[in-house]
Amino acid sequence: MPPTLFDLPPLPLPTGLRARHLSGVNGLNMHLLEAGFDAGPRPTVLLLHGFPELAYSWRRVMPALAAAGYHVVAPDQRGYGRTTAWPTDYDSDLQPSHLLSLAGDAVALVAALGLRQVQAVVGHDFGSMVAAWCALLRPDVFRSVVLMSAPFGGAPFGGAPFGGAPTWPEAANLAVQRTAGAPAPNLDHALAALPRPRVHYQRYYSTRQANADMLHCPQGVHDFLRAYYHVKSADWPHNQPHPLPALTAQALAELPTYYVMDAGRNMAETVAEHMPSAEHIATCTWLPEAELAVYATEFSRTGFQGGLQWYRSLGSAAHQAQFKPFAGRRIEVPCAYIAGTSDWGIYQKPGAFEAMSTPRVCADWRGSHLLPGAGHWVQQEQAGEVARQLRCFLTRAS
Repeated sequence: MPPTLFDLPPLPLPTGLRARHLSGVNGLNMHLLEAGFDAGPRPTVLLLHGFPELAYSWRRVMPALAAAGYHVVAPDQRGYGRTTAWPTDYDSDLQPSHLLSLAGDAVALVAALGLRQVQAVVGHDFGSMVAAWCALLRPDVFRSVVLMSAPFGGAPFGGAPFGGAPTWPEAANLAVQRTAGAPAPNLDHALAALPRPRVHYQRYYSTRQANADMLHCPQGVHDFLRAYYHVKSADWPHNQPHPLPALTAQALAELPTYYVMDAGRNMAETVAEHMPSAEHIATCTWLPEAELAVYATEFSRTGFQGGLQWYRSLGSAAHQAQFKPFAGRRIEVPCAYIAGTSDWGIYQKPGAFEAMSTPRVCADWRGSHLLPGAGHWVQQEQAGEVARQLRCFLTRAS
């Protein structure tokens, strides 16, 4: 019989952080970390993690924001960690994992905290997309937004009236690009037809076998996550990102194999060859073994399917259709972007980074900040600088 939440050991949290659960949050029993909760009324900042991460990913940023006068909240989002009451199987309903539904989870969390608004919502990786939609849909609740690693290129148009920016699944599956008046080739097919056949990682993450590939990989979850976090960080010397010229198979093939995988290889196999040495692991200050063990223990217990459902929903035509009413809508609240200079996530969707700062996407743009010494896990690799940038943004956006 699997352990209940009451059987789980407490997380190893820095001083000043606490963990608790809130029930009835959009049907979830939501686990969250908090800082700055015991100093009277203060503005709240909501932090949203990505894949494969947890609320724990914000552990070093939260104390610094609390010390600056904020109440800081970071939940395990739907499908992750110690948040419960979400389906665990591949064939479960995808609607709760739709971006609009995930934004609804964030609104429900704000209400469950007894608040009407938060000063800022900050999202990293897939959490960046959730944060963007929170700000776009409910500017009355989310008074500003910071996007990290994953740029927001605007509400996808998908055939709706006012225009917008296509997402990866839309461009790949619905063939919205046009060349000389004719539909562009389906990107999945075009990647598979390359001389070195490739598969986009979002497509792989939507497959039935992806969870088992990672959960039951030969190296074990701990070593899988060590290699995965390493290869997407600034510690891997081959992360030297640059803009891609177009959304084509040939351009996407320039991405590392953790984004555009070799056909026939799963993600655990893909990252295994980049496992860092014992010497490197021993000197990794941003993710020492004891902290990596938190992730390994949690994902070994829950599996990865809860987070993979987000990718399945994002890649479906039905998911894209639900964005049509929002075509042409932009983020009206103050918005900024933070990423590491070694993060390929900046450019994995050609044009999104450049579009994000335009008035069509963000009406009150406050700047992009690319931090040296960080790759994809910027809030862990450079927590102090991320906290400083967030404090500056919050001061100016208030």
